[in-house]
Amino acid sequence: MADILTYFGLVTLTVLVPDDFGVQALSQVDGVRPVRYVPGEPLPSDARNAEVLIPRFLAGTDPREVFAQLPNLELVQLLSAGAENFVGKVPDGVMLSTCRGAHGGSTAEWAIGALIAIYRDFLVFERARAEGRWDYHLTDTLQDKKVLIVGAGDLGEQLKRRLEPFDATATLVGRTAREGVHGQDELPQLLPEFDAVVIFTPMTEETRHLVDAKFLAAMKDNAILVNGARGPVVDTDALLAELNSGRLRAALDVTDPEPLPADHPLWTAPGLFLTPHVAGSCTGHTQRAYAIAAAEVARFAAGEEPRNLVRGT
Repeated sequence: MADILTYFGLVTLTVLVPDDFGVQALSQVDGVRPVRYVPGEPLPSDARNAEVLIPRFLAGTDPREVFAQLPNLELVQLLSAGAENFVGKVPDGVMLSTCRGAHGGSTAEWAIGALIAIYRDFLVFERARAEGRWDYHLTDTLQDKKVLIVGAGDLGEQLKRRLEPFDATATLVGRTAREGVHGQDELPQLLPEFDAVVIFTPMTEETRHLVDAKFLAAMKDNAILVNGARGPVVDTDALLAELNSGRLRAALDVTDPEPLPADHPLWTAPGLFLTPHVAGSCTGHTQRAYAIAAAEVARFAAGEEPRNLVRGT
């Protein structure tokens, strides 16, 4: 009934948004009334009947306390592409939609930068600069490298498109095989053939420790593992063993645990390029996220299913 009434313009959806930019973005959507809330504080009185909740970007707290205050909740619209903090926690019958498409370009750009920094010895040259040494030497190059991208969604496609102008070749691996994409079951045969392996899978129980000791052992000597997904996709202890042996190198934007404790051995691991979960955190990320979120909420307000629904929540 609500969908029918919304279609005829008789119902206005209340959408809770965590910031002023969100209020502005959602106010442009027909049939929607955005209400500002402050994460971690009691909801305003006019928010209790909200049908849609937009959590803050990269929300790391358990959202179930908020859900309990929203008896009319029908949709949780995320500002992130990852949904692991919400899967299994949304109430029965409530839809969960991600922000797939908003951060893929930025994260792919980070992966390109990380690979170039490693191959061209930028960190080595920076240390030499700080020490006042003119450390002239030949470096490796991204050109002609074979890159395996595990995760064939928006992130994987965005990275593939950006790698090709660097004269590198990219091969995609998805959960199951399809045209132009290898299946995850083919990884044991694929891994030894590639110079770099980039992890862009969603975080699920199925992908937890996907990159384990066996996975890493199958990679070719001196290969680079790049994790732009979530920390627990990689077995940290297994990766540390490979880094400390000097056989593999790595670039991590995410870690397990996260944030990384000050005394964690990853800080001093050799052959590691490390950033603090910033691949998608760059100028314009809020605008890109709310453009996707507003479009998803607009579809819902018009009685349609959002395109980025997470199934089996």
